[in-house]
Amino acid sequence: MPKPIKRRELIRRFRALGWQGPEPGHRHMVVRLGERTVPIPNPHGGGELDWTLVKRILAQAGIEPKNWENV
Repeated sequence: MPKPIKRRELIRRFRALGWQGPEPGHRHMVVRLGERTVPIPNPHGGGELDWTLVKRILAQAGIEPKNWENV
């Protein structure tokens, strides 16, 4: 079972896959790839993002979990 991930690591992996950001969005910061934008939540208190949330973010971005683990 995958482990929770820190926000900084989430952003690092998105950048490694060619995404830009984070940039200001509406409620959350977003990362961009062309016209696509994906919100990046901010876990207050420096906590980690639960894997179920990361899985939904990856689905929005169109990234396969297998590809995500290889970055």
